[in-house]
Amino acid sequence: MSETTNLQLRSLITAGGELQLSLRQAKIPELAADEVLIRVLASPINPSDLGLLLGPADLSTARAGGTPESPTITATIPPQSMNSVAQRIDQSMMVGNEGAGVVVKAGADAQKLLGKTVAALGGGMYAQYRVAKAAMCLVLPEGTTPAEGASCFVNPLTALGMVETMRRENHTALVHTAAASNLGQMLNKICMKDGIALVNVVRSSEQAATLRAIGAKYICDSTSPDFMKELTDAIAQTGATLAFDAVGGGKLANQILICMEAAILRKSTSYSRYGSPIHKQVYTYGVLDTRPIEIDRSEVGMAWGVGGWLLTWFLEKIGPQATQKLRERVASELKTTFASHYTAEISLEEALQLDVIKAYNRRATGEKYLINPNKR
Repeated sequence: MSETTNLQLRSLITAGGELQLSLRQAKIPELAADEVLIRVLASPINPSDLGLLLGPADLSTARAGGTPESPTITATIPPQSMNSVAQRIDQSMMVGNEGAGVVVKAGADAQKLLGKTVAALGGGMYAQYRVAKAAMCLVLPEGTTPAEGASCFVNPLTALGMVETMRRENHTALVHTAAASNLGQMLNKICMKDGIALVNVVRSSEQAATLRAIGAKYICDSTSPDFMKELTDAIAQTGATLAFDAVGGGKLANQILICMEAAILRKSTSYSRYGSPIHKQVYTYGVLDTRPIEIDRSEVGMAWGVGGWLLTWFLEKIGPQATQKLRERVASELKTTFASHYTAEISLEEALQLDVIKAYNRRATGEKYLINPNKR
């Protein structure tokens, strides 16, 4: 494999409203003293990656082209969605937030990383090689494979960030939706280890069973006819006043706030037309449901909030020292708390096959795909 050229997966949205996915060869630049060259061997497909890779394209219009060695995909962007991608029009974007591989070259100040298996966060990981600052690399524990370390940033740091947010905002317990996901299982393991009560909201009995198998205590199925009562009971038992919602749209955030308020009022000894003074907060961090968030204020009182939460901005807020502590915890528990499991490992070429795109774009609970850019 040549270390002078680099096959990359690229995503482009044209001014004419078309998504274009392709593979492109790019020259590898000379390394600065503090940089390394990683031969990427594993990079997960996270929901955040799909947002950049596919944008708001209507995949029912997707068409395959090119050759087996250099495939392309084109699809139409609905006109009403073009404003949401205006800043990336006609820009060929590299994709892949995180990944892992082996350092094959190193600058003068980064020689200690040469030959090490490392993970990196910073985009552009759906490529055979990735130049990265040495400071951005996490050396994986001895005996850890790139596949085991590929997902050690986005999901683990998101789960830890949720717990850290809870502590910094003076809450004592959590509610989490789409809770049987890879991330949700990590969050359960963190909370069990740290003694934090966690209410899990799932969408099926199968998802509930998945969480029960790892020891989760509070599980509420949103398809149950008694969902609201069961959620209120669980929140009353835990005292949860903070929720992280992966669904993002529709009525679920409102249902959580209603149940939080009802749980608090169970212990109230006096009436107020403004409801409970205890603040209830829902942060949305995903868009599984693209509809607007619906809030009916009649049952949630006045002390509540709904907002967005993004890992990148959270890490910037807490600063490099606090972030490093979180990274060190991830490294020490990589094969336990933060272990990830994958449905399939695919190549760059396979990532541009229509049936494979359909599979990983389902975002189904328990299904996670891994790209190995050097797979042949």
